[in-house]
Amino acid sequence: MLAYPIVIENDDGTLLVTSPDFPELTTFGEDREEATARAVDALEEAIAARIHDREEVPSPSQGEAYATLPALTSVKVLLYQGMREQGIGKAELARRLGWHLPQVDRVLDVEHHSRLDQMDAALGAIGWRLDVTATRIAAANA
Repeated sequence: MLAYPIVIENDDGTLLVTSPDFPELTTFGEDREEATARAVDALEEAIAARIHDREEVPSPSQGEAYATLPALTSVKVLLYQGMREQGIGKAELARRLGWHLPQVDRVLDVEHHSRLDQMDAALGAIGWRLDVTATRIAAANA
């Protein structure tokens, strides 16, 4: 999953959150957990706006704190980045997949709950393969 750096600063009793990778992102929270959760939502909104406007969505840079995107949003970002890198537009992706344009719009829409097989097919159409791994996390009470 993609994790973008965030900067969390105290701002008169609340925590202000910004991101060096998305200058347009500003949100807040009452505590660190809420601020990070709101940062994820704000990141998804910033990414959706950039995709809509056909602007670059950067790869994550380095930082001290991070907001991790949901897996599906991460895959959509990677698809979009791959399309831009290769100069593949939505119409060309639709042609390669044998899909209608609204189907392509949905796999690039971070608010749409696309199926994993659709994302895998779209990535395959640009020469990429979706690999899935799972990592065991330490139990909270262990």
